[in-house]
Amino acid sequence: MKKIAIICLLGLLTFNSNAQKHYDFPMPDYTPTQGNLDARKEFQDMKFGMFIHWGIYSVLADGEWVMFQKKIKADNYERLADFFNPQEFNAEEWVKIAKSAGMKYITITTRHHDSFSMFDTDASDFNIVDATPYGKDPLKELAAACKKEGIKLNFYYSLLDWKRDDYKDGKKGDAEAWDNYVDFMKAQLTELLTNYGEIGMIWFDGHWDQKEANWQYDEIYSLIHNLSPSTLIANNHHIQPIAGEDIQTFERDLPGENHGGYSDGVHVSQLPLESCSTLGSKWGYSIYDEKFKSTKQLIHFLVNAAGKNGNLLLNVGPMPNGKIQPEFVDTLKEMGEWTTKYGESIYGTRGDVIATQDWGTITKKDKTLYVHILNGTSEPYIFIPELKEKISSATSFDGKTKIKFKQLNEGTFIYVDTNNINDIDEIIKLNIK
Repeated sequence: MKKIAIICLLGLLTFNSNAQKHYDFPMPDYTPTQGNLDARKEFQDMKFGMFIHWGIYSVLADGEWVMFQKKIKADNYERLADFFNPQEFNAEEWVKIAKSAGMKYITITTRHHDSFSMFDTDASDFNIVDATPYGKDPLKELAAACKKEGIKLNFYYSLLDWKRDDYKDGKKGDAEAWDNYVDFMKAQLTELLTNYGEIGMIWFDGHWDQKEANWQYDEIYSLIHNLSPSTLIANNHHIQPIAGEDIQTFERDLPGENHGGYSDGVHVSQLPLESCSTLGSKWGYSIYDEKFKSTKQLIHFLVNAAGKNGNLLLNVGPMPNGKIQPEFVDTLKEMGEWTTKYGESIYGTRGDVIATQDWGTITKKDKTLYVHILNGTSEPYIFIPELKEKISSATSFDGKTKIKFKQLNEGTFIYVDTNNINDIDEIIKLNIK
């Protein structure tokens, strides 16, 4: 086994011994290019993105796992392609919805676990151009719309496959079949990185289906970095980041938390961080789903993610006609009203100023600390423990009202009537000396 080379440049990656137990195969030495490091910073500055889960599974309107959960045979599942004709799809409309919400990037499923490719590919006939009456490549249109509106485009790509025989046989130990499957993935990744302009990130998912398998990341990651050195790599594998990755992801959770059950034993690294979550309960469109999160809940998720130095990737699952369901559009519009007014306290900030408190969190930009009071307290003040920065003044968010404060060795008291605050997020500005 080759040693795994860990590049600690600028403290961008941490490892632990538990993570290494999952890997007894070669991994590449990886030194990020300056363009890659710049892309990481840009990613951290953006803070808010739109996740899009869209595929032929939307026809059944029961989420993106319907093939697996309903035990639909591959031959029968293929027939869904005949019914997928999203004539209402409008890439510019999608991008404007995202942009109006304050989202700075879009990550869309190019191929999910059902094996269906949502783009024009020569590596498989099971794709939206060749297998559906729609016959067009929506990713081409989306790439053009994103470029026009200044939105970064990222591609989700599934590692696992419920339909392909080479994946199934490789999973059973057939080395030749496994190599064939990896070659298939490399062919598609090459297409995705060469046919759609600049791609900000490849976002992998599905590693957890075969935790001990040799996914040949040495070849796959090297391919991506060689084709597009500034393209970032994220892998939703629910373990510590490994060499070659640029982003650490947290599914349905804030960094360092494990309420969703996917981050047991996973520590927060020094890589850029991203939490992904849904507007409802499922990722793909579900006609049965009515467990929609409120605007307030989602703004709190965004704020708390920023307070933990992370981004929020918020998912929509478009309907089979190509439209984003109106409930989601309405909520995103409300989020956009908030980000338009208060985005200064989120975009371009960094977190980890203090540990998250019962009352809320803090973000930082240059010489300003933004104190986000998300929950009221029984006291006529909030207490900020172990604040290292020396404060010169405190004001309301608009700067019109001075706020009384007292900074002591044990912490800082901000005197604010917590019974009379903004219902969603009362933001206090602290100016640093």
